[in-house]
Amino acid sequence: MTFFLLSYLGGALTILAPCILPVLPFVFARADRPFRQSGLPLLAGMAVTFAAVGTLAAVAGDWAVQTNEYGRLMAYAVLVLMGVSLLAPQLAARLTQPLVAMGSRLANHTRPAAESTGRPVWSSFLLGVATGLLWAPCAGPILGLILTGAALQGPSVRTSLLLLAFGAGAVTSLAGVLFAGDQVFAALKRKLGAGEWVRRGLGVAVLAGVTAVALGLDTGLLAQLSSGGGEAIEKALMKRLGPMPPRASPTNAIGWNAIDSRYLLRTGGFTPGAAPALPVEGALPSLDGATAWLNSPPLSAAQLRGKVVLVDFWTFGCINCRNALPHVREWERKYKDQGLIVVGVHSPEFAYEKNLGNVKKALVDLGITFPVAVDNNFTIWRAFSNNYWPAHYFVDARGRIRFHHFGEGNYETSEEVIRSLLEEARKDAAASKS
Repeated sequence: MTFFLLSYLGGALTILAPCILPVLPFVFARADRPFRQSGLPLLAGMAVTFAAVGTLAAVAGDWAVQTNEYGRLMAYAVLVLMGVSLLAPQLAARLTQPLVAMGSRLANHTRPAAESTGRPVWSSFLLGVATGLLWAPCAGPILGLILTGAALQGPSVRTSLLLLAFGAGAVTSLAGVLFAGDQVFAALKRKLGAGEWVRRGLGVAVLAGVTAVALGLDTGLLAQLSSGGGEAIEKALMKRLGPMPPRASPTNAIGWNAIDSRYLLRTGGFTPGAAPALPVEGALPSLDGATAWLNSPPLSAAQLRGKVVLVDFWTFGCINCRNALPHVREWERKYKDQGLIVVGVHSPEFAYEKNLGNVKKALVDLGITFPVAVDNNFTIWRAFSNNYWPAHYFVDARGRIRFHHFGEGNYETSEEVIRSLLEEARKDAAASKS
């Protein structure tokens, strides 16, 4: 029961994260209407759909990916119509007249009460469903724990309920924002007579939001923003209320802190910029089981012997992963001629990240040229007993994991680890020749 409360609180804190920004225009599109008949069904549709999409991400098989893709396409269409209706209500009414008539008849049979504007409640719920299909919240410690459990254990009623609790927390915060927006909208309309301009502005915002999400521009822009104070609060809540997940390391030699994923998860201390102690943490696990390899033929642990290897677990929709990627790319560019190989492992958080075409596009957009294993079934993730996006494992030339880091930050220390392992490899090579 405590974890359900934690999930709800984690969802409520998403209002402080930048990932909430793309959906705000969709939510505010109905800010000028009664909350109970418009805002409430919209938010309910958003929460239920988010839980369904999150559960679907844990389902194996191409059908799950295709279902999600078709759902997203339908969501784009619904939201575009919403944006057009705000900009040009008469045009939108003509375009959607058959659908509206059918929905109105259905609403009259199932719910006699309609919105004061004459539009049935179902249209707001449909807008919420469309919003939920496109919403990808920042995966902080709490949501990350839920999604990891879903990926490793498969879909379950408990996972769906946890995701629903998270979604309920998120829409609770949005309800407060929506209520405040309603008051502002009413004041503008009453005092300035600016209701028409505000409505058109919302239409432009909705269409801009749909375009940004459809083209993937939202993730790139959000990566430039801070994750806000929500993550720090989540960590404090996890420390007080959260369960301890399984050890996130291939061996029992690694101590770790399940809460603070932004820092080095080690038993010993370190000095930023200085070479830390590099005890052996275990052998490099198998890289078998990827559903595809990009930028390279399939690689194995045996093939990588003799090279210093950085294994980077990431997914293209993860803001923290995108923030870390420029550093990973720079390390690969700077040290590849000295014997460093970077192997990316793309393990999806959400169903749309399982689409191979989307992954290929992300590699081009992000300028990733190093080998990437597409780990849709989380086979490699399980082999490493990983629990985080992003996660970096540093492997020496003898095929042993010597260091790991979860989350963003401490890039100087990570680079010093690479230098130390490359120097070790050079000394070992010189010793073998003498």
